Amino acid sequence: MDPREFLKSYEQLRAQYERAGENPQGFKLKDCRNCGSCMFCTGCDNCYRCTHCTGCEGCSNSTHCESCSGCHSSAYCVESTNCVNCKYLEHCDACADCTYCFGCVGLSRKDFHILNEPYGRTEYFQIIEKLQRDLRRR
Repeated sequence: MDPREFLKSYEQLRAQYERAGENPQGFKLKDCRNCGSCMFCTGCDNCYRCTHCTGCEGCSNSTHCESCSGCHSSAYCVESTNCVNCKYLEHCDACADCTYCFGCVGLSRKDFHILNEPYGRTEYFQIIEKLQRDLRRR
């Protein structure tokens, strides 16, 4: 087999896999594609061992996340990307081991931050409540 034959066969296998959209060992999935060992998810693509997620892509071992991409071992995150071991993030990117962050990028081991700035717990929730309401109206 020469390199050209190999690459052609490889691309055919990838295309066949994508078209099949199978969800091996999935349970009660709705409109998910190529998700493995996920449960109770809706509209997810290429996820692994996620539960109760909606509209996520390329996530693993996450639960109750919504519209996230590339997040791993995270919970209750919304519209976040490439975050690891995080909880209750919204509109965050590339955060690790963070909890209750909003609009943060590249943070590690931080809690109660908005746009990478720290806030007290009470103040954080007051600001977030208004921000979420205003963002929904947009």
